[in-house]
Amino acid sequence: MDDLFNSVLAEYTQRSEAEEHIWETEDSATLFQRRDEFLLHIGEHPARFLHALAVANEAKMLVEIGTSYGYSTLFLADAARKTGGKLITFEISAEKQNYAKEKLEKANLAEYVDWQLGDAVSLLKELKNSVDFVLIDIWKDLYIPCFELLYPKLNPGAIIAADNMLEPKMHREDAEKYRAAIKKKRDLQTLLLPIGSGIELSCLIPQQLPQ
Repeated sequence: MDDLFNSVLAEYTQRSEAEEHIWETEDSATLFQRRDEFLLHIGEHPARFLHALAVANEAKMLVEIGTSYGYSTLFLADAARKTGGKLITFEISAEKQNYAKEKLEKANLAEYVDWQLGDAVSLLKELKNSVDFVLIDIWKDLYIPCFELLYPKLNPGAIIAADNMLEPKMHREDAEKYRAAIKKKRDLQTLLLPIGSGIELSCLIPQQLPQ
């Protein structure tokens, strides 16, 4: 991670800290209605963990479901740069995508990103690439549809990380449904990690060759 990356990360951190003050001082019901205005990112420690995991796994084709304002996109694009790969990121909001693009351009990482705008479920149906690494961080009722579309495209050893498995509690029911769906796949090894808002980390076990 170079100086340009760190400079953009500092901008995200500054915005996040300002927004945290707003969440602490204003009415929560009103803020919930305005939630799309806020960064609501995965967190620096989880993002660095996923970055390291993608690089260590030498992931060439990375997919992010839910660009939002581009916080995790920054880390995954840097991972793609290190592995000589590409990140495909999906976002339904043009405003959020444009914000993310601006930040990634400042970090000199935009060339490693394929920006997809629109409904993720519809767009994933058209995805032709086989996939090495996935981050799912979208509306929670879409986790299972997105997972089911990605599952046949996973390369052996591919990793799927799903955020918000523990927090916020209002999404716990959808999170449990997702975890149940993951566990039905016999060739996936999965583990709930209590980092950030809770990450379900799943890996496609390579098939054993016959002796």
